[in-house]
Amino acid sequence: MAGTNPRAARIAALIQRVVASSIERELHDKRLSNITITEVRVTNDLQIAKIYWTQLGHEGKESGERKRAQQALDQAKGHLRTLVGRKAGLRLTPQLQFVFDEVPGEAHEIEDILMLARKRDEELAKARANAQYAGDADPYKHDDEPDEDEFDDDDADDSGDADAVDDENRDDVDNENHKA
Repeated sequence: MAGTNPRAARIAALIQRVVASSIERELHDKRLSNITITEVRVTNDLQIAKIYWTQLGHEGKESGERKRAQQALDQAKGHLRTLVGRKAGLRLTPQLQFVFDEVPGEAHEIEDILMLARKRDEELAKARANAQYAGDADPYKHDDEPDEDEFDDDDADDSGDADAVDDENRDDVDNENHKA
C-alpha cells in the first residue's frame, strides 16, 4: 500500500494524526469511545487511504461494540475526509476506508500459546532433573575397556576344527560336481 513512495508515507502519517485527533476532540459519538487508530496505508497514487483501527471493548460484548463503532466511522467518513483535505492541502483528498485491525487480538493469542509452551518446557526440565537412564548411563564401548567378545584359547581350537570340517565339505561338493 504505502510502498516505496515517501510522499504516500508522509500523507499516511498526517491522515493518522488528523483522524485520531478528530475522533477524540470533534466527534462526540459514544460508539467511538476506546478507538485507537493503529495504522494508515495510502496507495502510491494517493487515491485511497486504508485506516486500520482497534477498540478496547468490554469482555463478551466486543463484536457488538465493534459493529457499532464501524457504523459510526462509516457515518463520519465524509466529515473526516473534509478535515484531512483541509490539513493536507492536497488537490485530491484520498478516499477513506476503515478496516478493523485484527493484529492486536492475534498477538494476544500468540502470547497465550507462547506461555503454554514455556510451561511445558518447565515441566520437561523438571522431569529431566529427576530422570534416570533405563539401561547403562553410557551404553557405548570405549577403547580402554576390554571387549567381551574376545576369543579364549579354547575357542580358537574349536574354530580350527570347524574350518577342517568346512574344507572336507567343500572337497565332497567339488568331487560330486566333477562326476556329473
